[in-house]
Amino acid sequence: MSVKPIPDGYHSVTPYLTVGNAVEAIAFYQRALGAEELFRLEMDGGKIGHAELKIGDSIIMLADEFPEMGNASPTTLNGTSVSLMIYVDHVGTHFAEALAAGGEELQPLTDQFYGDRSGTFRDPFGHVWTLATHVEDVPEEELKRRMEEFAKG
Repeated sequence: MSVKPIPDGYHSVTPYLTVGNAVEAIAFYQRALGAEELFRLEMDGGKIGHAELKIGDSIIMLADEFPEMGNASPTTLNGTSVSLMIYVDHVGTHFAEALAAGGEELQPLTDQFYGDRSGTFRDPFGHVWTLATHVEDVPEEELKRRMEEFAKG
């Protein structure tokens, strides 16, 4: 039997998050996003060298920051240029859970012109997440028209 280039359960793109406290981050993602911890590799001193969580049908990887390896969290960097998008079945419920768990609301739940209802929050570790439920299939021409209207303000 040959080894699969992409292991079962993984997708081609898998986010790998660096956080300031992986133990706390794992607990937050479990409370806020319903994450299931698949495994963790603990280093001497209690830091997490690698962990994997399943959220919905996707896996994310995460680790504590290791400055000596050039690994810094968004909190250390004072910002991030990446956000994560999760489609869920009931965005209102999931968004409320994320905020109740300690997420900071950046954008409230809103019906978007492209057919999603979404809200965005920052987690306590500096990562930005958008939760969405797809509520309308928008044909391409209508999407272009709506984008033009949106751009006008």
